[in-house]
Amino acid sequence: MKKRTKLPTILSLFAALFLVLGACSNSDDKSKEEKEENEHKEHSEMDMNHSSSGDVPEGLKAAKNPTYEVGSQAIIESGHMESMKGAEATIVGAFDTTAYSISYTPATGGEKVENHKWIIHEEIKDAGEVTYEPGAEVTVNASHMEGMNGAVAEVESAEKTTVYMVDFTPTTGGEKVKNHKWVTESELSVSK
Repeated sequence: MKKRTKLPTILSLFAALFLVLGACSNSDDKSKEEKEENEHKEHSEMDMNHSSSGDVPEGLKAAKNPTYEVGSQAIIESGHMESMKGAEATIVGAFDTTAYSISYTPATGGEKVENHKWIIHEEIKDAGEVTYEPGAEVTVNASHMEGMNGAVAEVESAEKTTVYMVDFTPTTGGEKVKNHKWVTESELSVSK
């Protein structure tokens, strides 16, 4: 009889041990995910060339009837960078093209950049007329981030849209960003 009463106790102890170990593992997984997310944000904030010369790629055509006209104000709804979301932007340029999100390993080396938004069709080396499909391999001809120019990238998504070049002051403070490339039409809302 004594053996039978010890068995449920031993099983209960093992079950409790597995629960504790499982909880520790889940906590470690969450910490790891949060750390990776923060590192990605830091990487994006550090390496992104917020301001640019305002030069546009050859062949890029101005939008004929953009939702947000040059000189108007809009609110940036995207979170490419923490300091952009919610910032009021002045529209500097509006262009009809295809915007791509891409993943690539910087040409200068380093960790792979996942799902970078955005490069446009005219920033792809030797781009023809046809829109690239997700999974296509392309060579980037843009310098939004360090190591981007010349990098071989995989297209994650493609969207025919109006893209905007904008000026904005980061929501976290600091210098005004001039001629930032690119924000898509769906990432903007009317300024109040």
